[in-house]
Amino acid sequence: MASALCVQSTPLRPFTHPTTTAKHPVQSLAVLSTRPPKMGSPYQLKEGQSRLFHALPSGLQMEFIFQKRIQRYPFEESSRSVQTNEKTPPLVFVHGSFHAAWCWAEHWLPFFSGSGFDCYAVSLLGQGESDAPPGSAAGTLQTHADNVANFIEKEVRSPPVLLGHSFGGLIVQSYISDMINGQFSGNSNPKLAGAALVCSVPPSGNSGLVWRYLFSKPVAAFKVTLSLAAKGFATSLPLCKETFFSKEMDDHLAQSYQELMKESSRMSLFDLKRLNASLPVRSVPKSSVNILVVGASNDFIVDNEGLCETAKFYGVIPICVEGVAHDIMLDCSWEKGARVILSWLDGLNGRSL
Repeated sequence: MASALCVQSTPLRPFTHPTTTAKHPVQSLAVLSTRPPKMGSPYQLKEGQSRLFHALPSGLQMEFIFQKRIQRYPFEESSRSVQTNEKTPPLVFVHGSFHAAWCWAEHWLPFFSGSGFDCYAVSLLGQGESDAPPGSAAGTLQTHADNVANFIEKEVRSPPVLLGHSFGGLIVQSYISDMINGQFSGNSNPKLAGAALVCSVPPSGNSGLVWRYLFSKPVAAFKVTLSLAAKGFATSLPLCKETFFSKEMDDHLAQSYQELMKESSRMSLFDLKRLNASLPVRSVPKSSVNILVVGASNDFIVDNEGLCETAKFYGVIPICVEGVAHDIMLDCSWEKGARVILSWLDGLNGRSL
């Protein structure tokens, strides 16, 4: 099994959020909504971000947060141009369980829009401000992937890079399989410019992770089960921090994220029994899609073996970012993972820095 390539980052300058006016770039099905918020503590957008709603074929509305690209690097000492053009792919972000579009809007949307990319973060059905479907679970791998495909076809138009975190990474894997094998519902089959799997659940699901923890780290296995399956993270701040964040994170900040996670997950993202019956994800030909597999050295949920399983499945070398926890996009050192992905995107797009 391949070993992960560990990445350490040098100290970074403080990041300042870019100032820009958000404008959705194409005529689409997206609408601004004046309906009352579904989340008791709704996420407050940053400057340059817009909250819109995409109408799915089912009639349900899916929230997304959009931030338009700008032509400078706000995180560098000197403002320098980014060589962007019409071939620069938009980025579409897919969250995992207990999260929603807001988790990307906090840091990564400003970062990547400031690096020259149009950015879209979706809230899957039953999560965040999106509508909830009938039933006890928000959907299946197939339905979530179908909804993301419909969103890309109608709102994004040009082939994007699709980025998925945790169970969102498993949805992205399902998307790739359905795209290659022509299995999306309806006539849509939007292509991708690439995909990044970030602290992703491996293609076989999380059962292997749970069993490994039971035998090698039984205390950790108990904590993970309590935190996630029993939603203990919602009532215990120490357990929430241990599950998702670095111990250095300020308690008040962690508590604000904990509250957003509670409010985001009104219903389960999956029926786990049904999910496990649909796995593993169907394999695709190697190099059929440009794929990046990124993990975190302090990930309490996805271990190194899970990271390497995903990378081996796609025939790539995994990158493990040192000193970051599972919520790599919200953690104290969120820039580390963002810079790894930006470097990959620059190579993918052939841009000159």
